[in-house]
Amino acid sequence: MNRVGILLRVNGQSYEAFVEPRKLLSDVLREDLGLTGTHVGCEHGVCGACTVLVNGHPMRSCLMFAVQLEGAEITTIEAIAADGKYSALQQAFHEEHGLQCGFCTPGIILTFEAYLKQNPSPTEEQIRDVLSGNLCRCTGYQNIVKAIMKAAGTGAQSDGEVKK
Repeated sequence: MNRVGILLRVNGQSYEAFVEPRKLLSDVLREDLGLTGTHVGCEHGVCGACTVLVNGHPMRSCLMFAVQLEGAEITTIEAIAADGKYSALQQAFHEEHGLQCGFCTPGIILTFEAYLKQNPSPTEEQIRDVLSGNLCRCTGYQNIVKAIMKAAGTGAQSDGEVKK
């Protein structure tokens, strides 16, 4: 199949790639750009492991052709920690043991980095509703919810208890 040249803007840097028109964004990120923090789980857009931000909005990279993203600003998990420091959400995941095996974590982090910008004080119910789009095969949702609430400033106190 013929390859086409595309220019992608990922994590603030421009990348030129020659890809097949039907190559998925998740595959280009991982295979062509070496950004392996984007995980591929179900390949049907159901599990959320492949979530990246496109122009600041969470999107399933396994459902998008890379050629569709020319001109868009793509953010992967690699860009969330700045200057060697975790974001507040990443730090909360660490402190609240929300990482589990870590496979689903990048997708959840990106989903909630965007969500918390739009909804800085979510309720536990709202967090659980948004989290329903990301599957954690370890089923450790309680600590994930605690971490998100802590990052939002509405959650876990130093003793690990979640405020009501």
